[in-house]
Amino acid sequence: MVGRNGERARLSAFVSAPDGQALVLRGEAGVGKSALLDLAADLAAEGGHLVIRATGVEAESDLPYAGLHQLLYPLLPDGGQPGGAQPGDSLPGGAQPGSRRPSAAARVAFDAVFGETDGPPPSVMALGIAVLNLLSTTATTRPLLLVLDDGQWLDDASADVCGFVGRRLAGSPGVKLLVALRGDIASRFDTAALPEAPVGALADTDATCLLDRHHPGLGTRLRGLVLDQARGNPLALLELPAHLTSCPGGRAPEDLLGPHGVPLPRRIQEIYAARLARLGDGVRAELLTGALDGATARPGDGAAPTARYHMRGVDQAVACGLLVVEPATGDLAFRHPLVRSSVVQLATTDQRRAAHRVLANVHRDDPERRAIHLADATVDPDETVATVLEAAARSATRRGGALVAVSWLTRAAELSENRADRSRRLGDAAFVAGQANRLGQARSLALAASPPGSDDNPAAVLANGYLALYQNGDVRTTHRQVAAAVERLRDDAANRVARDRNAQDGNGRNGNARNGNGQDPGGEVLDRLVSLLLAVSQYAGSRTAWERTHAVLSSLGGLATERAWMYGSTWSDVVRHGAGWSGAVERAAAGLEQQDPWDVTRLAVSAYHLDVLSPLRPYLERVVDRELDTGAVSSGIVMLHLIMLDQMALGQWEAAERTGHRTLALAAEPGHALFAHQTRAYLAQLAAVRGRADEARDLQAAVDAWARPRGVGFLTQLADAAGATTALSSGDYESAFLHAIGITTPGTFRPYAYQASRTLLDLVEAALHTGRADQARAHALAARDAGLADLSPRLALLTYGALAMTAQDDGEAADMYARAQSHPGAERFPFELARIRLAHGIRVRRAQGAAAARAFLAPAAETLDRLGATAWAERAHAELRAAGVAPPAPTPTAVPLTWQERRVAELAAGGLTNKEIGEQIRLSPRTVSAHLYRVFPKLGVTTRAALRDALTRMDRHLTAS
Repeated sequence: MVGRNGERARLSAFVSAPDGQALVLRGEAGVGKSALLDLAADLAAEGGHLVIRATGVEAESDLPYAGLHQLLYPLLPDGGQPGGAQPGDSLPGGAQPGSRRPSAAARVAFDAVFGETDGPPPSVMALGIAVLNLLSTTATTRPLLLVLDDGQWLDDASADVCGFVGRRLAGSPGVKLLVALRGDIASRFDTAALPEAPVGALADTDATCLLDRHHPGLGTRLRGLVLDQARGNPLALLELPAHLTSCPGGRAPEDLLGPHGVPLPRRIQEIYAARLARLGDGVRAELLTGALDGATARPGDGAAPTARYHMRGVDQAVACGLLVVEPATGDLAFRHPLVRSSVVQLATTDQRRAAHRVLANVHRDDPERRAIHLADATVDPDETVATVLEAAARSATRRGGALVAVSWLTRAAELSENRADRSRRLGDAAFVAGQANRLGQARSLALAASPPGSDDNPAAVLANGYLALYQNGDVRTTHRQVAAAVERLRDDAANRVARDRNAQDGNGRNGNARNGNGQDPGGEVLDRLVSLLLAVSQYAGSRTAWERTHAVLSSLGGLATERAWMYGSTWSDVVRHGAGWSGAVERAAAGLEQQDPWDVTRLAVSAYHLDVLSPLRPYLERVVDRELDTGAVSSGIVMLHLIMLDQMALGQWEAAERTGHRTLALAAEPGHALFAHQTRAYLAQLAAVRGRADEARDLQAAVDAWARPRGVGFLTQLADAAGATTALSSGDYESAFLHAIGITTPGTFRPYAYQASRTLLDLVEAALHTGRADQARAHALAARDAGLADLSPRLALLTYGALAMTAQDDGEAADMYARAQSHPGAERFPFELARIRLAHGIRVRRAQGAAAARAFLAPAAETLDRLGATAWAERAHAELRAAGVAPPAPTPTAVPLTWQERRVAELAAGGLTNKEIGEQIRLSPRTVSAHLYRVFPKLGVTTRAALRDALTRMDRHLTAS
């Protein structure tokens, strides 16, 4: 190697360092990144490292986890799939693959992402931890160097995991990751925040030395021309002389350089194209097939992660310097990635299709790779290929590849043989795009799905409905349009059944009732429209909307699934329709791994309304990052809402606030106004129970001002509930009562007002404190008579607590309190239980004296202190003082921010955007957002505008202490 003294010194220090590290080499094509990787690999091998190499493959950049599989397969016990590296196979230096098995959790994660099981792929964090576990385990016996070339072609899912791992290698001694990237091609590594070493051009003296060493006979004029044109690029220095000395037809060397201003990599590519043009058709066909498969892109070590195409009869390409023979393995490899690009670009469309047909056969046992190649090999409509692509898209969706699935479904639609299948597949693509927060793309796909002259295409209604709901909160118009679309599909289905009865074949089977996947062509879009209708009805929160929705469901007969009735019953009015659904929810939750993410979120919403969400939360926490990382932002936000609600219910308020601020940042970025205001409503409730009345009122006012004019009753009820809790926390019981009766009248539970049952305790407590004991008692009795105690654990706790608080004699009060506190689910709702204990303790102190009351007041105060419910805690301690118990000593305030959080907060307070902050301190915008959603609750603020004052107050406090 000529020159590169600085780069060599850095790589030597990198390889020999005892601690784990990551490093990215970035530079233009041909600048020598691969040579530096070779140097690092040689140094590591000499130092006793196990070296694993992989290369990004452009043809597989859309295949989720293909790059990660290539990088890890030598370390897995079975290579990650049948035919992979096996114990006993040789790795460089005699190491055995899988000599130390990954943990059970890591194995599950790898099986999920590499397609060995049907389980859900884990989040980037969970998978990254599994990878770290595998690497650390391997490095216990021998240090490990992972070398990744052409990292810009790595699929997004793999790049995200590699970035996560690279940032945490400091805790994994003996493990290093070295990545080479082209500087002119964007990739996910650009925001990975890994240390970088730029690889620039050679110094003039080194460039001259390299040229003279390899081309010593050049004349002075030609030598100067090469040095001028190469500009220190080693590949250009090596390739230009032979190209310029050919000079066919007496042309001057300058004529072979092309127009002035052409980028150097493209000039080198044109050199390779000229050599390719001189090869025979058969050789070029072999090179093209190998290039499209990535088989010859400087292969990784060990056994291949999947069957690859082996080129034959390409000695001519070796002779002219387009291919090289890998000395370690004897395999053929392209001399440079630019050769591979030239091969593909020089080929005609028909030649590329022929190569893809060959590769589809090579990968016949790999459904997703086969689907990719079949799609590129096919011109005319072909239902077989379309069906293969559709199946691959469904697989990708469940493995966290929603955006890839949209592309494959769109291609499947293009290859459909009839209009109905084309429209259905475009509708599927539109639906997945909508769930993946690509609402504009969803609308375009939905419009493309419309038959000519049709104004009522269900796919378009679906896409437009989600757009109107999420971005504008338009529940009124959307409800009418979706209900009408469902009724049209219902009528179409009835007509189709009638036609099929008349056209039954000789075997008594219906002719075209199902598509190639065995699915009812209209059934899936009908289910999706019904689900949207239910969601719109839930957000509308009105009796009129829900009664129309239930009428539509009833009219569907057997076309309405059990899931649709489950959602329609539990989302609408759990008091009137929720009985008996808990078992169905639990049964459905047993198979979450086989369900699409949007189906999981709908089921979890039912679980929330029945107060049995906690068992589903571990699954939601496991997959939510995956959904967000792969672009399925809508599903991810709903999952975060559900996680936040469960954290609030369980008293995990610090975590809930962090989740809320994270969700608010995610919802605000794509303009999901509905989700943003829903998050603000939850944050308002959280601020209210924690005694932050001003913050709660500001959030409540913002939600109410947006939701009420639009008729979004779901949010106006949340705003009223937050208002009631804020007023109770502040001791303003009259305002609390007015807010509570805005949700429901005492003694009744307003139909289809889901907050009516949830604010039972608020209304009762406000009524008691304002001298409305009769109304409080009537409301408690209404809860008992409506059977709320049988509907859910939380409603049972609230019902018994309300009956205890309003009981007319002490015996009944004691009995109802005993039922409340002994209920099996009571401890899952610590705030409500503490309020009930506090109220009962006050009653006992007045009736039986201080000593008897302490048994109720002390645990109430302890719980309220722990939760941070300051107003209720103060009341509990006031009652304890009246009962003869001294107040607790104050606890010191902890320093709230880490140094990184402080840095981000200061920049945000200065007015910088997340992107600008990330550019300044080398973090991704997503990481900046994550820091801010932790900072906001620590400082007790909800907006960037409040950060500066909060930081000043914190500094004063630290100085004073």
